[in-house]
Amino acid sequence: MKRLIAGVLALTVLAGCSSSDEPVAGKPEPGKLRVLAGSELADLQPVLDRAAQATGVRVEFTFAGTIEGAETLADGSADGAYDAVWFSSNRYLQALPEAGRRLGNQAKIMNSPVVLGLATAKAEALGWKDKPVTWTDIAAAAGSRSFSYGMTDPSASNSGFSALVGVASALAGTGNAISADQIAAVTPALTRFFAAQAMSAGSSGWLSDAYQRRAAGIDPGQKIDGLINYESVLLSLNASGKLPEPLTLVYPSDGVVTADYPLTLLAGAGDAARTDHQRLSDHLRTPDVQRQIMDATKRRPAVPGVDLAGEFGQRGLIELPFPATQEAFDALLSAYFNQIRRPSRTVYVIDTSGSMAGDRIAALRSALVGLTGAGGDLVGKYRKFRGREEVTLIPFNSAPGQPMTFTVPETGQQGELDRIKGVAEGLNASGGTAIYSSLSGAYDLLARQPLGDRFTSIVLMTDGQNTSGIDLTTFERELSRRSAELRGVPVFPVVFGEGSESEMDRVAELTGGRSFDARGTALGQVFREIRGYQ
Repeated sequence: MKRLIAGVLALTVLAGCSSSDEPVAGKPEPGKLRVLAGSELADLQPVLDRAAQATGVRVEFTFAGTIEGAETLADGSADGAYDAVWFSSNRYLQALPEAGRRLGNQAKIMNSPVVLGLATAKAEALGWKDKPVTWTDIAAAAGSRSFSYGMTDPSASNSGFSALVGVASALAGTGNAISADQIAAVTPALTRFFAAQAMSAGSSGWLSDAYQRRAAGIDPGQKIDGLINYESVLLSLNASGKLPEPLTLVYPSDGVVTADYPLTLLAGAGDAARTDHQRLSDHLRTPDVQRQIMDATKRRPAVPGVDLAGEFGQRGLIELPFPATQEAFDALLSAYFNQIRRPSRTVYVIDTSGSMAGDRIAALRSALVGLTGAGGDLVGKYRKFRGREEVTLIPFNSAPGQPMTFTVPETGQQGELDRIKGVAEGLNASGGTAIYSSLSGAYDLLARQPLGDRFTSIVLMTDGQNTSGIDLTTFERELSRRSAELRGVPVFPVVFGEGSESEMDRVAELTGGRSFDARGTALGQVFREIRGYQ
């Protein structure tokens, strides 16, 4: 199971990668373009390696989510630190006035629509193979639970965000971009559509990997029928040869939202960066390089006259209108998390042993308080505990503590959030470390509750080695005896302090979760990152 180094990641093409609490970028220099970008662009590295040889311009990537990137631009943190941004779309950036005014010249490099991919047998059973299907048709089938799907968190990944916008615009049926005051009317139809969502993820790549592992029976979680994701991700899954049956791509006939990947110069970039941006953009848009990009990434060419490869399905696509205001984005995301999607049930199994004393327990308190929305920042607004969410805290030291459960109401949430905040601020460190007895206790708690009505997960945070209670081997044995439904509850372990990487990776592997590394970044950033999977 892959471990995620949480926070913003920096990858210098031809030079490896590193991580930091804050965006990382080197000093400006001719021949180097410092780019704040979406993490899915890592698959362009071979193309960019060749481009560096051809143009003398190398790209230094710093990876961030779209909303994190927008906030970095809007608050001025990008000024002087980056020469360009390269996300799947500039639409959200342009909706924030302070971010939009910092955008300069752009060159669209490639395209990929967000579509539905279904296991071929399910597509045939629904009568959707090689036939026109609308988003309304898909919503009707989803509402009757005729199929299930996974989708990324729209606050963490552009594919999920684009899917949410596209479905909302199509179901509104006005032919125009959906506005904030139209969202209440379309909420019942969106609720039916998202009733079939059975998996959430913080990134398109992890979502596709999890789908493949579940389809192959490697992960214990519920098998799902398909994914809403970029066409490029779905085609890559089919090309991998790892699926028991290929995905049939469904292109809704009433339109899609397409990522156009504009390599965008920042308005304050220097003359050398402007020259480098132009040289690199011109090179990437040449027909030969466009074909290289298509072959390597399964994204469509942005330049007319470059023929699509045979694996691409529908050629001509209708583009759905995209909202242009922050108010519309905020209203749609708020409705999605607090009213529309299946609510979450999250159990936090948190280490309060003696080794957590001092800065570590302070970091834990701050991280949990941050999930109550206390920070007031843009990212925290969508990563906080949400309406209808059930949150359980199980602090542990030599033995698991008493579980404390809170249910955040759909409206009037502040009172319950303040209760969580108060408990978090009162955490103290002492005693030994009963990691696996406490984790087993979380499963015991969940065994007494229905699981199918919520996105259920466990977050395990520890800074040390297990010193009390059962060991990992005994936990594995106990887990194997639990019901299939319980075995499918993912654990997201957080490696902190002297915690065992190998053991946390093993817990993630056993449960179909993902481990996160908080030793090189703020614990609060890690907890926010995990929210995309809950």
